Amino acid sequence: MNDTVRGFWAFLTDLIRSKWYWAGLVVLGLFMEGVALYYQYVVGDDPCQVCIHTRIWVAAFTLLAFAMCLLPARRWLNVAGHLLTVVCMAGLWERCKYLWDVERGRGDGTCEIYLNFPDWFALDVWFPAMFEVRTLCGFTPAMPFGFTMAEMLITASSLLVAASVIALGVNLAGSGR
Repeated sequence: MNDTVRGFWAFLTDLIRSKWYWAGLVVLGLFMEGVALYYQYVVGDDPCQVCIHTRIWVAAFTLLAFAMCLLPARRWLNVAGHLLTVVCMAGLWERCKYLWDVERGRGDGTCEIYLNFPDWFALDVWFPAMFEVRTLCGFTPAMPFGFTMAEMLITASSLLVAASVIALGVNLAGSGR
């Protein structure tokens, strides 16, 4: 391995083990939620049930990343945080894949107008501006460069799953920091 690659890998592993990694995930999550809210309230494309599920997974990894920014830098906490991040990203990917399949007319395409969450997790009641289902599934809005939101989400979530698995691997192989 040449010095440039070795230097880049050292930079990347240091970044993944730092609070900056978690801060970056917070910024990414806030950006993704902001885009969703922009399309809902400015463009006028109301969210469906699967879109809200996607928002919940984004909120989950954002809140996790925020907590990791505040928690002390301990190896076991980092490994646990990265493991939970993989779970969040896999859940996000599954919902994005389902949404993409619905948009393409594949799969069962079932979608309801209610989240049907239990009272102890009634996000749509507690935060309706963010998590209330307002339409049925079927299509997602067009985004820049001719892609649909579902296409952008499946691409982004695939990259996030890969990045979170790599980050977990880096932390598992860590030097005990």
